[in-house]
Amino acid sequence: MAAPTKPLALTLGEPAGIGPDITIAAWLRRRELGLPAFYLRGDEAFIARRAKTLGKGLGADIAIASVSPGETEAAFAGALPVVATGEHATAEPGKPDASSAPAALASIREAVADVRAGHASAVVTNPIAKSVLYRAGFRHPGHTEFLAELAEADGRVPQPVMMLWSPRLAVVPVTIHVSLRDALTQLTSDLIVSTVHIVATELKSRFGIARPRIAISGLNPHAGEDGSLGHEEQTVIAPALKVLRNDGIDARGPLPADTMFHEAARTSYDCAVCMYHDQALIPIKTVAFDDAVNVTLGLPFIRTSPDHGTAFDIAGTGKANPASLIAALKLASRMAAANS
Repeated sequence: MAAPTKPLALTLGEPAGIGPDITIAAWLRRRELGLPAFYLRGDEAFIARRAKTLGKGLGADIAIASVSPGETEAAFAGALPVVATGEHATAEPGKPDASSAPAALASIREAVADVRAGHASAVVTNPIAKSVLYRAGFRHPGHTEFLAELAEADGRVPQPVMMLWSPRLAVVPVTIHVSLRDALTQLTSDLIVSTVHIVATELKSRFGIARPRIAISGLNPHAGEDGSLGHEEQTVIAPALKVLRNDGIDARGPLPADTMFHEAARTSYDCAVCMYHDQALIPIKTVAFDDAVNVTLGLPFIRTSPDHGTAFDIAGTGKANPASLIAALKLASRMAAANS
């Protein structure tokens, strides 16, 4: 499969977290792993300071280059390319400050703008600290919902669908960043149908799966035991499955969630669609904690992200594992190539 012709736009994430660290660590392994060209949307001086801190531990100098998106390819071999946002970051490792939220949000906005303007092939986002953003007035439950707002067109905000992907398992929660009580209120047949349609469409167009096999979980223990442990399988999930099958989608279920994720079961489907956040994320974080990738489906651009947080306790120490970011970069490049 051909590589995308444009670089990937990588966001800064929370400046005080490990996003800058894993960005530098991934760039250092670019040749060894054959990584696609990417640039960081951020503050060159800030990244240079973090690179100097990390470089001391490595006994190496880490070069940083200030570029435009179109100069990424030429710079990438010899320096980590940084495209300035104009927002300066001053946070020390592990210590978010007043610059953290503006720097993180500007990086996301401008990376998305780059992709929509055709300067980059996909957005890859480093981890944000939602608590830091909330204190600065951020009003979205998370990254996914903010990206959906940035993708608004003609007054319509797309439905974002969060997929966690790894070579061993891909999962999608129908309800995302809400309490379990609110998830039960939000869960409807229509929401299941629209979510699975997006999943099936993008498994075809961006993952190259001609006829996706989608496993649909139940909500209750043992998928409700024919109504004795809950009725949602019969009144909410089964009607959605009927619509999906009539639409030609290979959707199977509702299946008991406690038997969907062992090794043999995982070979029978391409993606598991679950009813709430932890039902989907616990199994993938057990199976693929280090290399799972967060993918946002349903947007007019490709977005991937490492599937972990900011890890303030190890920021700036050189201990952060870049495996999930490396997987996110590779998957974004693969999806962009399939979509070109």
